[in-house]
Amino acid sequence: MEATAQEVDATVGAAHAARGALADRAVRAAFLRGAAAHLEKARDQLVEAADAETALGPVRLTGELARTCYQLRAFADIVDEGAFLDVVIDHPDDTATPPVPDLRRHKVPLGVVAVYSASNFPFAFSVPGGDTASALAAGCPVVVKAHPDHPALSELVAKVLRTAAARQGLPEGVLGLVHGFEAGVELIGHPLVAAAGFTGSVRGGRALFDAAAARPVPIPFHGELGSLNPVVVTEAAATERAEAIGTGLAASMTLGVGQFCVKPGLVLVPSGAAGDGLVTSLTDAVSDTEAGVLLDHRMWDDFVAGVAERAQLPDVDAPVTPGAGGEHSVSPGFLTVPAGRLTAEGEHDLLLEECFGPVTVVARYEDEGEVAAVLSRLPGSLTATVQLSEEEAAGRGRGAEMLAELTPLAGRVLVNGWPTGVAVAPAQHHGGPYPATTSTSTSVGGTAIERWLRPVVYQNAPQALLPAELRDDNPLGLPRRFDGRLER
Repeated sequence: MEATAQEVDATVGAAHAARGALADRAVRAAFLRGAAAHLEKARDQLVEAADAETALGPVRLTGELARTCYQLRAFADIVDEGAFLDVVIDHPDDTATPPVPDLRRHKVPLGVVAVYSASNFPFAFSVPGGDTASALAAGCPVVVKAHPDHPALSELVAKVLRTAAARQGLPEGVLGLVHGFEAGVELIGHPLVAAAGFTGSVRGGRALFDAAAARPVPIPFHGELGSLNPVVVTEAAATERAEAIGTGLAASMTLGVGQFCVKPGLVLVPSGAAGDGLVTSLTDAVSDTEAGVLLDHRMWDDFVAGVAERAQLPDVDAPVTPGAGGEHSVSPGFLTVPAGRLTAEGEHDLLLEECFGPVTVVARYEDEGEVAAVLSRLPGSLTATVQLSEEEAAGRGRGAEMLAELTPLAGRVLVNGWPTGVAVAPAQHHGGPYPATTSTSTSVGGTAIERWLRPVVYQNAPQALLPAELRDDNPLGLPRRFDGRLER
C-alpha cells in the first residue's frame, strides 16, 4: 500500500494541476460545506472504521467527526467573508515623504500543501482536519500523507472528500493521499510542494522541518511537535480548593488515555498542607481511572519505558504508579518530585520532556523563587495554566505576575481551567514556542488559513489589469482598507 516515488510524483503533479480549479472562492466555500455534509452522511461507516483502527471508541470519534465538520463549515464562512485576503489599497500621494505610488496589496495561495496526519486525532488532525481545511480554504490543493495507524480510514475519508469535490466540478487532484514513510520523505522534497503542515513527534517533525529547510528552494513547515503544558497552582488556590483542582487535573491528564497534545505534563504544587490535600485528591481520582488502550504498540513501549525511567530518578515517588495495564493497555498514574530538583541542569531534566500517555509530574515547590526557577528552564509549550484563588483572580495577589511569567512559554494561557479541549473559534491559537511548533502560526481557528498565503503588492497597475479583489469599485464586495480607512 506504500506509495512509490513515481506515485508521489503523480499525486503531487495532479494537485499542482488543480490549482486553477480552486481559484473561485464561491466554489471553494461550496466544496468545504459539501465535504462536511458528505462526512456527516457517511458518519456511521467512518466512525466504525476509525474505531477498528484506533480503539478510541464511538462516542469520542463521533464527537471528533462533528468537530471536524464544524471546522470545515467555519472555513467556508471565512472564505465567503474574504477578510483573510487582507486587501489594502493606497492611492498615489505626491505630498508624502517620500511620495506614495498607487499600491494594492492582497494575499494569494502558496500552491500545493503537504499535510502529515496525526495518530491521536484520526479526523480532526488527519485527512479532513484543520491543516487540510485551512489549506483548501486558502485555495491550495492538498496532498495528505496518511498516518500508518489508520490507513483504511484515511482512504475512506479521501474518497468522501473527492466525491464532494466532484459535486462542485473540481478535479480529484485537489485532494491527494499517499501512504508510507518513504512517501512522506519524497513528499517534503517534491519541487511542486509549496508548504507543509505536520502534527506528531519532535523527532519526526524536526527531521521533516530540516528537510524542508534544506531543499534547493526551502518551504514553510508548520509543525506541531511536542508540548509539556505546564500548570502552576498557587498556594492560595491549593488552600481554597485543593480537592477540585486535584480531580480536575486527574480528568485532564487522563482524557483520551493521556494522548492529547495539550495534556498537562508538569504541575507545580506547593509543599505543605495545602499541596498535600491536592495530591491526595489527585491520588484518589487517578486511582479510580481505568486503564486504557494506547494508539499503537510503539507508543505503548515508549510510555512504559518512559515512566519507568523517570520513576527511577532520585527523589521521585509514584503515589499512583503508571505503566503497563495489560498487553495493549496502560494504567494512569503520576510522579512527584521536589521542585528544587528541576531548577538546575541534571538527570532530572528528563521530567521536563513530554511523556505521551496518562502520566503527569507533580513538582512540589517551597517558595515562589523555585516556581520562577523551574519556569525559566521550560521549553515552549502549546499551553500554560495557572490555578488562582478567588482573591488572586480578582487582581489581588500575584495573578497578573503569574500570567506575565507564563506568557513567554506558550501560545495559550489559561486561568482556572484545564488545557485539554481546543475550541474551534476565530480567536483560538493552537501553537507555541519551539518545540511546541516550528512557527508562530496556529493550526486551529480561523487564522490557520494565513499559513498557506503570501502577500503580493501591485504598484501603478492599470485598473483593467488588476485582479478583481484590488479594483476601486470592489466588485467582489470584500472588506478592505482603502486609503487608510477600514471598509466592510
